[in-house]
Amino acid sequence: MKIQNEQGFVQIDNDVFTTITGAVATSCFGVKGMAARSKKDGLIHLLRSESMAKGVKVFYQEDETVSIELHIIVDNGVNLHAVSEAIISEVRYTVGKLTGAEVRAVDVYIDSMDIE
Repeated sequence: MKIQNEQGFVQIDNDVFTTITGAVATSCFGVKGMAARSKKDGLIHLLRSESMAKGVKVFYQEDETVSIELHIIVDNGVNLHAVSEAIISEVRYTVGKLTGAEVRAVDVYIDSMDIE
């Protein structure tokens, strides 16, 4: 994504957005980790910290805003609405603050609940 300011352009790689988003989401209370659906067997898998960006998709809009889609696994017994709202708020704030990009939308998909 290219962001223009009065001093020129800043090019921000997709990995920056996915890394920031994954780190913020997994730091929220009640989040077990990022999730990914296996193409091989169709099952949901908990991602390790080094590959958590696979649970994040970033979409760049023509008006220079970004939309973010997260797939997560939550702990058993948490309030799903409260966890989702906290993630949306934190991701929107942190991504905007660290990159300067306007975050149009943050969509949270709870793919599984850890029952352990």
